[in-house]
Amino acid sequence: MGRGAIKEEESEGKRKTWRWPLATLVVVFLAVAVSSRTASNVGFFFTDRNSCSCSLQGTGKYKGMVEDCCCDYETVDNLNSEVLNPLLQDLVTTPFFRYFKVKLWCDCPFWPDDGMCRLRDCSVCECPENEFPEPFKRPLPSDDLKCQEGKPQAAVDRTIDNRAFRGWVETKNPWTHDDDDTDSGEMTYVNLQLNPERYTGYTGPSARRIWDSIYSENCPKYSSGETCPEKKVLYKLISGLHSSISMHISADYLLDESSNQWGQNMDLMYDRILRHPDRVRNMYFTYLFVLRAVTKATAYLEQAEYDTGNHAEDLKTQSLIKQLLYSPKLQTACPVPFDEAKLWQGQSGPELKQQIQKQFRNISALMDCVGCEKCRLWGKLQVQGLGTALKILFSVGNQQAGDHQTLQLQRNEVIALVNLLNRLSESVKMVHDMGPDVERLMEDQIAKVSSAKPGTGRLRRIWDLALSLW
Repeated sequence: MGRGAIKEEESEGKRKTWRWPLATLVVVFLAVAVSSRTASNVGFFFTDRNSCSCSLQGTGKYKGMVEDCCCDYETVDNLNSEVLNPLLQDLVTTPFFRYFKVKLWCDCPFWPDDGMCRLRDCSVCECPENEFPEPFKRPLPSDDLKCQEGKPQAAVDRTIDNRAFRGWVETKNPWTHDDDDTDSGEMTYVNLQLNPERYTGYTGPSARRIWDSIYSENCPKYSSGETCPEKKVLYKLISGLHSSISMHISADYLLDESSNQWGQNMDLMYDRILRHPDRVRNMYFTYLFVLRAVTKATAYLEQAEYDTGNHAEDLKTQSLIKQLLYSPKLQTACPVPFDEAKLWQGQSGPELKQQIQKQFRNISALMDCVGCEKCRLWGKLQVQGLGTALKILFSVGNQQAGDHQTLQLQRNEVIALVNLLNRLSESVKMVHDMGPDVERLMEDQIAKVSSAKPGTGRLRRIWDLALSLW
């Protein structure tokens, strides 16, 4: 769901109902909203859901273990900045990972599409036939592996069959709503480098309805007393992805349409992500979850064919993949970013797995309802990447019956997985590099507003509006 996509809320305070016990609190938040001229034009991101009230020690600093993961925040930040992010930045520019096959226009299975794009940046530049690699044009054999659904499982296997890669195939993923025919004329290749994820101007009810449907119908926020880890995982993954998308929107935002000035929208970055510690934590969680999927599939990804017809570039891609998979720093500091073996335990495990698979398939199907081409492109890519991570981590058969599922991935799934990991890596880096300064800046601004007395002009109007809403 490059730099920004799927999104954008429409107007300054219109969509929020400010009903606080004290009018002075209303003044503080309304003043911040007014001061961020365009910051609230981002509807397809956060619809300002309830956030965790927990606070962390230090301003903008996250310490200790990432919740439900096996690495601490400091280790993640260091590994990401020094090793993973530089490798991923190079990897996604290679010919193999630059091109993504997607069906851009599909019928929404849930409601008629009524989204409107306001900017030319909403459209996608498709690749001409002679641009994308020749090997990508060849039809792939189909794979008839049975879906995992309905198979009783006592435990999750944390290894993958080392027979690994056997050629690219067209295979189904039980976690995602796949396009019916990946070789149909409706599929097109898109150069991701020419279609960055960024602010697009996608606004209105259609934009807001996507995230509303995702959260309310498919992954509602778990209660504070929830003890079932499986029910928490899906929400945290979607919340983390949501936060990452919002980070890219705020980092590459159209600040002034008349002069086509792009830049960082710090007000938005603070309002949508940084002032919500739970959203930041969920983003780190999602990053480690996807990283674990990549490292678990090491044998498969190492042996995979990254053939684009450009021998020098293909060798570079293979080298970068091996550097990523066999990084000594990663293997030493965070060898198992997320422990998937603790999930789907007990008698209810298989049934719960089918339920969550169905919910995630619905989320992936909702991407066809996004009314903005570029938003749909990045939404489908990142949700497919997350679905691929789920497939890798939970792609086993009945261990008791000796049925070990052999991992098979589509070429497009690997492209989506690596690009998603890069998106998350960029977001984590932005939080680490920019977060503390942005938080201090915005909190100083809020403190100044809260200490000011209502008088004439803008503050007077804010004060009058606050009283009318109280």
